Order: sequence, then structure tokens, then C-alpha cells
Amino acid sequence: MKIFNNPLIRVVTAFLFVAVLSLSIHTVRSSVSSAPDFPTASIGANSPVVVVEIPAGASGSAVGQILYENKVTKSALAYFRAAVADPRSAQVAPGAHELNIGISARQALAQLLDPARIPNLIKVFEGGWKSEVIEALIKYGFTRKDIDTAFKRVILPSGFSNAEGLLFPAQYSFPAGTTALEAVQAMGQKLLAAKGKLSPAQLLTIASLIQAEAGSGDFEKVSRVIRNRLDISMPLQLDATVHYVKKLRGEIFLSTNSTLIKSPYNTYRNYGLPPTPIGNPGADAIAAALKPADGDWLYFITVAPGDTRFTRSHDEFLTWKALFVKNRKAGAFK
Repeated sequence: MKIFNNPLIRVVTAFLFVAVLSLSIHTVRSSVSSAPDFPTASIGANSPVVVVEIPAGASGSAVGQILYENKVTKSALAYFRAAVADPRSAQVAPGAHELNIGISARQALAQLLDPARIPNLIKVFEGGWKSEVIEALIKYGFTRKDIDTAFKRVILPSGFSNAEGLLFPAQYSFPAGTTALEAVQAMGQKLLAAKGKLSPAQLLTIASLIQAEAGSGDFEKVSRVIRNRLDISMPLQLDATVHYVKKLRGEIFLSTNSTLIKSPYNTYRNYGLPPTPIGNPGADAIAAALKPADGDWLYFITVAPGDTRFTRSHDEFLTWKALFVKNRKAGAFK
């Protein structure tokens, strides 16, 4: 006998299905009702603010509990549900955040992702020097002694003798109690595998030169000029290396006397690459160092803002250089 043909069995089965469905709906409704959330708040200049501390590696549920305990959100689960629904929640930085009280979970997540709400944010910008990062660390609250000790003790990748170039450009905030050494170590570049005869240290140095010398649209071409000059043992003669020695930023003029400065970083006097990077390059400059454009160029010059030209001809370069001087004297670069 086929039991599912029995009318009584069919009735019992249907009853059980309805019961299970009702229980499921009740469970979902209970879950929703157990995650009360504030309505979206209108935030003004005088809205109450609290500073919350997000520990490194905190889970979404842990962050939700912190927000609930500080009266930012109406429940921990409300934030957890918002975080699960938004992949950006994985980008919430550890450390202090200034948040409004009594806001919706979505507003709380948005505020946690807002760099403007992170007090004493450390910003390492693309091309920034180690010396500038040190000043930012001091403003953050670390002592110069602790910072100097951190850079002496920081673990460097093989082939590197200096942290210059290894501090990845980004915005950083750290939990209370973070040491200067932990902060510096957290800024470390993730190096890509070297290609060909160049080491990771050499590639990062090239990336720093690209970052300092070019606009993002010309990264790959400048990378090729550097490679072409290295291949024929031609001095790089890059102004940015002298500006690095003199700690000058934003300069477009380089005097003849400056090219004579005695320094291993002066690529007018020395052949090959500088001994270390001359700044901290970003991801795009690193990518350009790994994959330069195709071309036979040996020279490049920006004759006017937005007009950078590349050539293999020295005569053509000199013609363009005269145009650059004319434009500079006319104030085109101001």
C-alpha cells in the first residue's frame, strides 16, 4: 500500500507543513523584532557625539555590541544585520571613531567608514617621504624617541636597509595602546614578486621615481624611459632625486648648481638607481614599475601643465626644453 495515497496521511502531512511554515515565519519575525533600530536621524552641528574605540580584528557582532553600549545604535543586532548586508563593513578601520548618538545602523556604518570622523588620522600620501610620515606619527601622539626606535627595530624585507618606500600610502588609525613599532609595521608595503634581473628593492625604487616624476597618465611611459636609460648605462638625471636630497616639494625648477650636489641620490652625478626609494609609491606606480609601456624613449619633459612629451631624440628634447623654459617664465606652471 502506498501510504501517501491515504487521505488521513495527506491531511496530517498538510497540517505538519502548515505548522512548520508558521514556526518559520514566527522565527523570522522574532529575529526582526529582536533587532530594533533607530530611524534615520537628521544630524546637525549640535547633535551629540561619542568617541568609540574599535579593536583590531573586531567582528561585526563585536562592533555592533560596542555601538549599542555607547548608545550609537538601538541594538547590537541592528548594526550586525547592516554590516552583513554591506561588504564595505570589512573596511572599518580599528581605532577611535567620532559617531553620533541615536542613529540608524546604516548611518553608523557610514560614519565608521568616514575618514573625517577618525580623530588624529595618519595619512601617508602617494610619494610621501619617510620624514613626512614621522611628522604625522608625532602629531598622532607618538614620541620621536619611540618612532626612531620603531624604525630601527622594524622588520624589513630582504634587500632593504631603510623603510623609505615601504610605507604604503593609505589612511591609518590605530587602537589605543598601539606602539609606534606596531604602527610602523602595519604600514608595510606588500611587495610583488620581482621580474627579470631587477630585485623587489630596485622595482620599488623605480616605482618611487615614477611617482615623483609623472602624472598618473604617464606612469608607464616614464617607467619605460627609466628602463631604457638603465639598459644603456645612461644617467637617469631625474630632478625628483635632487629635490629629495634638498627636501623640496612642488618644485619644477632645478638649477645647474643643484645638479652638482654630492649625494648618492643625485642621479645627475651618479649612474644607476638611487640607493633606496625616494618616497612611498602607490599601487599604480608600482604596477607601472612592473610593466612599463613599449617605446624607445630616452627623454621626457612637461612643457606645460598636462603636456608631457616623450622622445628618443636629444635635439627634439632640447627644443621642448626651450618651450618649457618659455612657459615657466610666462607663469604657466603657477
